Amino acid sequence: MEAAEASLLRQFPLLLPQNRAKTVYEGFITAQGRDFHLKILLPEDLQLKNARLLCSWKLRTILCGYHQIIQQRMKHSPDLLSFMMELKMVLEVALKNKQEIHALPPPPLFYSSLIEEIGILGWDNLVYADSCFSTIKLKAEDASGREHLITLKLKAKYPVESPDCFVDFPVSFSVSWTPQSSLISIHSQFLAALESLKTFWDVMDEIDEKTWVLEPEKPTRSATARRIADFSMDCGICYAYQLDGAIPDQVCDYSQCGQPFHQICLYELLHYYTSSFQMSMCFIFSSCPEYIHGLLLTHKLMWLRGLQTSRQSFNILFGECPYCSKPITLKMSGRKP
Repeated sequence: MEAAEASLLRQFPLLLPQNRAKTVYEGFITAQGRDFHLKILLPEDLQLKNARLLCSWKLRTILCGYHQIIQQRMKHSPDLLSFMMELKMVLEVALKNKQEIHALPPPPLFYSSLIEEIGILGWDNLVYADSCFSTIKLKAEDASGREHLITLKLKAKYPVESPDCFVDFPVSFSVSWTPQSSLISIHSQFLAALESLKTFWDVMDEIDEKTWVLEPEKPTRSATARRIADFSMDCGICYAYQLDGAIPDQVCDYSQCGQPFHQICLYELLHYYTSSFQMSMCFIFSSCPEYIHGLLLTHKLMWLRGLQTSRQSFNILFGECPYCSKPITLKMSGRKP
């Protein structure tokens, strides 16, 4: 008990007990160099869940909107020291948010120079600007016609202070900045960086266009890797590569599996699941130009009969991947393949 009181006095020297039972504490809590008056009333058992917090008008105004959070922290704090630490963190967050809300706007010169720079750069290159012009987005095209965006966070002392720049690049991007720099210089450096990355993006676009990319599903310009379906692998159902001249052209939707199948094989497999009667494997794979030996047929038939999770809705078959059991779908044309 004495150790806890010593820790409380060390962390909050301006908060002192007002009676011998130490059920009343009054004083100040300090945050960001400012002192705020408060009073804490504890029950006889000193349990924080039944305590009361009385704040000065100034502190109550700052903590407006945080009452529920403070009540939760008080309810779950094991002792007064723990609660005071939690209260101080909440107070610091509240002070920071208040400062951002009530921050002084930039001087008129900030807006006039910014409007002039955008006019020189071209208003067609401005994609977005918030109401305060503190955040703007500029666009640019590389030599291959791809459009790219750069987001700028402008500070009140712009152009004395460099804006923060955010781009979708596979490498880091930093601008060379002086108090005489402007949006035009940033845009020029942005274009130079785009040119240096042109070859990389050309290669990645060719991969996206000419291969089946499993992941990422929607690659960003900063993505440097692709997971590609390997169609050199045999079909996971008939274990053949070519089937009537066709190669496996369906892949499991689950990115960690990616097992390829012939469309006809996957159709027959999922269609079998949706049928109310049993079919022989010879009928299921009747389209296969090669006979499958009896042991393989028996193994597959036992396996198929053990799974009844497939269903059909119009021309779409829903089932499970035979390898990873993740959901897999197959959209068929108006007629059976």
